[in-house]
Amino acid sequence: MKVLLYTKDYDTVKKSGVGKAIDHQIKALSLVGCDFTLDEKDDFDIVHINTVFPKSASFADKARRNGKKVIYHGHSTKEDFKNSFIFSNQMAPAFKKWLEHCYNKGDLILTPTEYSKKILESYKLKPEIEVVSNGIDLDFWQEKPNDRTNFYEKYGLDKNKKSVISVGLPIKRKGIDDFINLSKKMPEYEFAWFGKLSPAVMPAEIKKLIDNAPTNLHFPGYISSDDLREAYSGSDLYVFLTHEETEGIVLLEALATKTDILIRDIEIFANDYIDGQNIYKGLTNDDFERKIKAILNEQLPSLKEEGYKKALQKSIKNTGKRLVECYEKVMNL
Repeated sequence: MKVLLYTKDYDTVKKSGVGKAIDHQIKALSLVGCDFTLDEKDDFDIVHINTVFPKSASFADKARRNGKKVIYHGHSTKEDFKNSFIFSNQMAPAFKKWLEHCYNKGDLILTPTEYSKKILESYKLKPEIEVVSNGIDLDFWQEKPNDRTNFYEKYGLDKNKKSVISVGLPIKRKGIDDFINLSKKMPEYEFAWFGKLSPAVMPAEIKKLIDNAPTNLHFPGYISSDDLREAYSGSDLYVFLTHEETEGIVLLEALATKTDILIRDIEIFANDYIDGQNIYKGLTNDDFERKIKAILNEQLPSLKEEGYKKALQKSIKNTGKRLVECYEKVMNL
């Protein structure tokens, strides 16, 4: 059994969660010794597709015509397409129909969580859906000496202030507007948002907020995984104010790096993450402000060790084992 990980569109998505998912699959399959290739000219039995571009869908058709099995990975939903780019809300219904068109080309659909599976089950999809976490590389996402010093110096932060970071595309769905407003309310802390979006596709209201951000809020843009690991480790608090996710790889990264974390209390996080036990949650900006201050002033205990236990459950090796199970299943369909 040989698997083709379809990566023709990788350069387009490499800075996104889908790009990270492909990176994780390569690492996961290597760890468990699964025979795979990235070269579509090689012979293969199964093609595993993560992207929903026209050429991805076309390749799925070609593979099926040649008698190959197709696994389509459902990373995207209409729900997490909303509140992202200019006109994304208007385009969302058409995007859903396109997703159905793509995902129905699979013999089996994979998706990262039970939550995203529930969403996809409400779509007009024929293939069975299996849940496979994107996983996290526990060996990479670890604290190292001097992370804090390097982090503060690299981005010109005031070493006398505690720091709050977030990671992702600077879009409304990810909570960039709330993050900016929180930074205005708390000038006593340094804030940094890691992630970049072309102004050409950025809604005007978000661009205006970013252009008028306070001086204690920094926008270093897209950074490497090495620098991001240093940022998680070197900062005092990671906040994830997202309104919608299919898993949230950045949250797994923060958990693995043993960072103190505050997240928005949304449905996808209801079962795995319990407020006050392995993570902190909030619903409103007042909640977030109160808890940020309480965490940074050590009025709330650190939950980083309990949070790390959740990362352990989603190790990249476990992801590799699950992928192989799904590959074996699709070969028997």
